[in-house]
Amino acid sequence: MILLDADGVTVTRPERPLFTDVDLTLASGDRLAVVGLNGCGKSTLLRVVAGEVEPASGTIRRGRGSRVVAVNQDRTLPPGTVRDAIGAEGDGAWLAEAAADRLGLTALLDRDVSTLSGGEMTRTALARALTELGPPGGDDDSVLLILDEPTNHLDIDAIAWLEERLAAHRGGLLLVTHDRHVLDRVTTRILEIDRGHGHGHDGGYASYLEAKAVRSDQAASAESVRRNLARRELAWLRRGAKARSTKAKARVDSATALVEARPEAPARASDDLPLHHGTPRLGDQVVELHGVGHRWDEDREWLFRGVDLSLARRERLGLVGPNGAGKSTLVDVIAGRLAPAEGRVVQGSTARVSVYDQTGITLDPGMRVAQAVAGAHRDPDWSDAALLEAFWFDGDAQRAPISLLSGGERRRLQLLLTLRAKPNVLLLDEPTNDLDLDTLRVLEDFLDDWPGALVVVSHDRAFLERTVADVLVIDERTNGRRLPGGYEAWEQRRRAGRTKGRAAATSAPIRKAPTANVASSAAPSETPTTTASRRPKGHLHKLMKEAEGKVRRLDTQRAELTEALAAGDADHRRMAALGAELARVEADLATTEDEWLALADEADR
Repeated sequence: MILLDADGVTVTRPERPLFTDVDLTLASGDRLAVVGLNGCGKSTLLRVVAGEVEPASGTIRRGRGSRVVAVNQDRTLPPGTVRDAIGAEGDGAWLAEAAADRLGLTALLDRDVSTLSGGEMTRTALARALTELGPPGGDDDSVLLILDEPTNHLDIDAIAWLEERLAAHRGGLLLVTHDRHVLDRVTTRILEIDRGHGHGHDGGYASYLEAKAVRSDQAASAESVRRNLARRELAWLRRGAKARSTKAKARVDSATALVEARPEAPARASDDLPLHHGTPRLGDQVVELHGVGHRWDEDREWLFRGVDLSLARRERLGLVGPNGAGKSTLVDVIAGRLAPAEGRVVQGSTARVSVYDQTGITLDPGMRVAQAVAGAHRDPDWSDAALLEAFWFDGDAQRAPISLLSGGERRRLQLLLTLRAKPNVLLLDEPTNDLDLDTLRVLEDFLDDWPGALVVVSHDRAFLERTVADVLVIDERTNGRRLPGGYEAWEQRRRAGRTKGRAAATSAPIRKAPTANVASSAAPSETPTTTASRRPKGHLHKLMKEAEGKVRRLDTQRAELTEALAAGDADHRRMAALGAELARVEADLATTEDEWLALADEADR
């Protein structure tokens, strides 16, 4: 069914228009992503479609019986606990609890929403929206789901689950995301907002890039034709007044317009960041961590312990692990912004460290953009203007107060200020949040040739694949184990471990997981147990066999509960109880599989 039809939608904001005459139609089963430069109006278009903002012109027609479920960047939540906010009470409790488990909210269910961080609010709002949809594959096809940057603040496993959940939604989907994997795996169409105009493309991210390249080539070809015509018409005009007097006035006007016409300015004049030159030279010693561990209080659990790390001069290291594992905390320790609870950090005398984290440099909303770059002690000059233009802030944007910038434009300004400091050690904590796709590609190109040491925390799989050579794993079992090969090698290892764990759980012979000892250029691999306390292999094999039996039992329970829920029942209380039990069994199954893998790792050493 048709869920929404928008015709000729135009929106403006103070000092400049956003977009004009944008058309889009969404039906059940459609998966449409909106892309474009920061500040082009992507979030505003989503709010217009959701009915939260009135366009300056155009019409919005909604399908009969359709409804909208939206998660925008405000992440507004009702008062009460997280459990209340996501609807984890009554008939839909099992759905809410399952979503909460997948999004890492189980431990927060009884927290008041007023105490949540920005990332926790994002995950809570997303869980609330997904609960409203109903069960996967059985949800209402009359629902248009609108999501603005839903992958921000999710870890990699949660994003993979979200992809599956969105693919199973029977209604329509409209989203803004910078995650290129999500664009390729979920969306069927892409709407690009470019210089105020909408351009539609069929397919995912790869198809969009191909279509965009074709459009660029067509524009270049049209400009070449215009230039040739203009040269001929200019020669005709120069023949003199007598020749022109015999020609129709319309021909003269046409020739003049053709000669004076100019091609539409590109959205961005350059794809190069002029910041490579002047980076201070790094010595042999960059940053070293020796036996580093941290916890916030003596009565709380350790986030990580025994981390040994030595950064090389051209380091390209990614920190990976689930939300809450301590990746951002480790970044603060490396940067010297936080003293570890144990161990020591040694920073080389030539190291010049800058951090681009999830909050970024504090910006004064009343200050103009150019002044923020120049600083408080001098007026902006031509060099500031040139740098801002290189970061795609045109003249109007440079003179605008920071309060008028979009969220993505503010993040881009914070990135500019971070890189302008000329660091030779760069720590990026979720750098892709709210940046547009073009900015991400240019940042990746910049980091390819940047001569310093780089450490990245990111949920963006494409960004990790492009920028890091090794990963440091921070999770419950491997506090600071370094693995070569970057994100893709780590992900393949995890997939192999899961496959082997499931195979072992359903077969009689004991089968071992892949060996965990991977050579590190920086430090020996961390292990759950030391040589002195290593348990006998016979005992480990016994524990593994017990875990295999438990996995088989839990897998059977999960199949029975899933079948019971699929059959349906008029007793809503019974359905809610079954759903809650399914969520518990799935959590226990995941924990037991991880325990089996940990035992297999230990047995292999």
